[in-house]
Amino acid sequence: MILYQILAICGMLSPIVYTLMWIYVGSLDSEYNHIRDDISSLFAIGAPKRRLAQIFIIVSSVLLLLFYLGLHEGLNDGGGSVIGPSLLVASSILGVFVALFFPLDEGGEIKTYRGKLHVILVVASGILTIIGMVALWLRLQSVTFWNGFAIFSLVSAIVSAILITISGIFARGKYRGILERFGVTPYQVYYFVLGLMVFLAN
Repeated sequence: MILYQILAICGMLSPIVYTLMWIYVGSLDSEYNHIRDDISSLFAIGAPKRRLAQIFIIVSSVLLLLFYLGLHEGLNDGGGSVIGPSLLVASSILGVFVALFFPLDEGGEIKTYRGKLHVILVVASGILTIIGMVALWLRLQSVTFWNGFAIFSLVSAIVSAILITISGIFARGKYRGILERFGVTPYQVYYFVLGLMVFLAN
């Protein structure tokens, strides 16, 4: 049980590290604008503080992957479908690949194969996470300790889908930065709450 608590702490730390990344690293670049510029631009090729941002994003992604690797057993709900945890593992693996190998092109542009893969993998990761949220809702809705979280999981999936769609529609607009931050917030809150629930359950 201690192992699952440790992994749960990793899950709770991941969104904190991610949020600190864009707040802190963004503040170090006088030309970076949180309202206009997307988060991925902070670790794009040629970004002033790229290495620092990349360290943050790699740590955040690996922490989330470690958490999800133990999620199926860590739920401690008497067993259930592995679909939800498996989808979340797959999503976090894509996140690690993005952090390690697929930054945006210089200036946050999407010109090369690598830059295009960045967008494709980020979108795929987000979709897998949303489907994983729905799968966890289906798995946990009838479990006494988890039924409240199950509702939260479904609501998070719906809100995430709506906000990410809006963010995608205005991805080229002058407010893409702030819209993206609103878009990723439900995900980050979800990771933290899920980690907390696993910690309490064990």
